[in-house]
Amino acid sequence: MTDIHTDEAAIEQLADAASHEEQGVQADGSVAGYRAGRTLRLRVELLRQLRRRRVQLVLGFLVLLPWILWAAFEFGSDTSGNRSGGFVDLATSSAPNFVVFVLFAVSSFLLPMIVALFFGDTIASEASWSSLKYLLAIPVPRHRLMRQKAIASGLLSFFAIALLPSVALGVGVIFYGTGEAVSPTGDAISFQDSMLALLFTVLYLAVHLLWVAGMALFLTVSTDAPLGAVGGTVLVAILSSILDQITALEGLRNYLPTHYAFAWSDLISTDVDWSNMAAGAFSAVAYAAFFGLLAARRFRTKDITS
Repeated sequence: MTDIHTDEAAIEQLADAASHEEQGVQADGSVAGYRAGRTLRLRVELLRQLRRRRVQLVLGFLVLLPWILWAAFEFGSDTSGNRSGGFVDLATSSAPNFVVFVLFAVSSFLLPMIVALFFGDTIASEASWSSLKYLLAIPVPRHRLMRQKAIASGLLSFFAIALLPSVALGVGVIFYGTGEAVSPTGDAISFQDSMLALLFTVLYLAVHLLWVAGMALFLTVSTDAPLGAVGGTVLVAILSSILDQITALEGLRNYLPTHYAFAWSDLISTDVDWSNMAAGAFSAVAYAAFFGLLAARRFRTKDITS
């Protein structure tokens, strides 16, 4: 057999170094030096989301949509230059009215779908890519993972909600001027007052769509299929809108999450009635809190296999 020669001095140095190495454990059971707050930073998650093609396509479509509607109005004019209908006349009378028309066109379907996409795709997509278990193994605490994902989705949703009326306002100012905002009831407010009304409209829509965010968040932690989470949320929104049209339900319609979807239209008035918006905000927050708690409980106890 060949003799194996070792450096006894080197072995002693390694043993001495190992004896002085600290293997501390923190009070929460984690290794010394580990900080949960350093995992999955919000800036990193936002950049990840903004690099995704579906986010870029959604934001690009929101920028393009007001131009498409403007082109539809222009090409839809008759040969005498008159508009084809009363609602179109109201939409093209001024920039604020053009923004109001755009919001009426998208509030019942497009905006809920976008919020459902941002929230419903966030965790389910990680599971479908089989990367969720690796994120948790880093380890990123479950509550932090869901919170960071939800905050990033919320910021993207608010940006999308604000982006559409902002672009529509720019298009309206260019082609229709800074005239008064006129409601279907005949009330008219100045351009300056209409800008304040549009600001409150964006804030109300952001609050109202919290119920969509809560439901999509619950579905995204309950399934590994992003399409199922997004589609399920959109289907609930459509069903609620259909039920809200059935007058036989009477007072029961007040409890539907979409019942106050257009309460913001009360802002285009000389005497603003805040009651519907207050009821709509309370309803949305209550639904969001309910589904948010369900999502947190579900994700905390879920067996992650993908």
